[in-house]
Amino acid sequence: MAGIRLTPEEPEMPVGTPPRPQLPPSVAGAGGGSGGLEMASDDERSVAADSWSVRSEYGSTLDDDQRYADAAEVLAAAAASANFPSAASDYCSDKDDQDPSDVEGSMLGLQSYWDASYSEDLANFQEHGHAGEIWFGADVMDTVAAWTKSLCNIIQGGVPSGHDDIKSEVDEKLFSNYPVLDVGTGNGLLLQALAKQGFTDLTGTDYSEGAVELARNLAARDGFTSIKFLVDDILETKLDRKFKIITDKGTLDAIGLHPDGRAKRIIYWESVSNLVEPGGIVVITSCNNTKDELLQEVEDFSKRKFGKENMDEGAGLVSQIFRYIDHVRTYPTIMFGGVEGSQVCTVAFQRM
Repeated sequence: MAGIRLTPEEPEMPVGTPPRPQLPPSVAGAGGGSGGLEMASDDERSVAADSWSVRSEYGSTLDDDQRYADAAEVLAAAAASANFPSAASDYCSDKDDQDPSDVEGSMLGLQSYWDASYSEDLANFQEHGHAGEIWFGADVMDTVAAWTKSLCNIIQGGVPSGHDDIKSEVDEKLFSNYPVLDVGTGNGLLLQALAKQGFTDLTGTDYSEGAVELARNLAARDGFTSIKFLVDDILETKLDRKFKIITDKGTLDAIGLHPDGRAKRIIYWESVSNLVEPGGIVVITSCNNTKDELLQEVEDFSKRKFGKENMDEGAGLVSQIFRYIDHVRTYPTIMFGGVEGSQVCTVAFQRM
């Protein structure tokens, strides 16, 4: 069942909270249209590889008016320094090759945005003890953690691809020591949920130092001191080990919102394919892509990697980098435009 791409709703703000300032038209409209901004070099752009975050409804250490004014200033400066392109990415100049599912660039695709966001989250944690928002919500996070555990039988060869209902009991002795990597870990709460499921070898990476510091503080407070957190950019990873399981809850979404999101998503899949062990699994949770779109993206990545001549019928399985395993089927569904789907999808792939 395909999901439906919906724009996340703004959280309700507490009574008395002043409205957020609106970005200037030149900033709010960046990332698309026919503006006159020119492409910046890679050194002038931030790389987006962080998990999503939505502002919390807890108090701030700053005066609200000043906090929102500062945020607007940071976002405006980020847009100016990023020079959002008005045309196609420098990765692909062939207009006929543009993907109709490309997402328009956004502030959420810039590292400067997430650095400012997690700096505030960290300040709120230090003053009030708040963990910050759980993107997609706690129910989705817990579902992802439990479902990821159930997929461990596939690593052992116990469940075929596309199985309708993965409910097999999993021997904790087999999976507890599986190395798990959460990319764009943010506040690290997904790793805490995985630890509660019995996983013990857990690593979280994020390119925002503030996110990593927040995740470490939360893990220490909540008694999960064995979880490792590292500052690392999945697009320029320095990790030198492989993992049985890689999870991503919103990171690929954020990467896609960078002005060069299409090219950076290809780099993302290249990095992930190098970090996961053969036979290991990758679990992607997204609100910007449907299950079918993620399957198509993975297939396109294999085609680029091996060439179309190796993807014909009969040779496709040999040349696949990832194979589709299954997707979460328990998320609430809605009807939109005559199509049934869910606001969030979680899809699992196995490394061939």
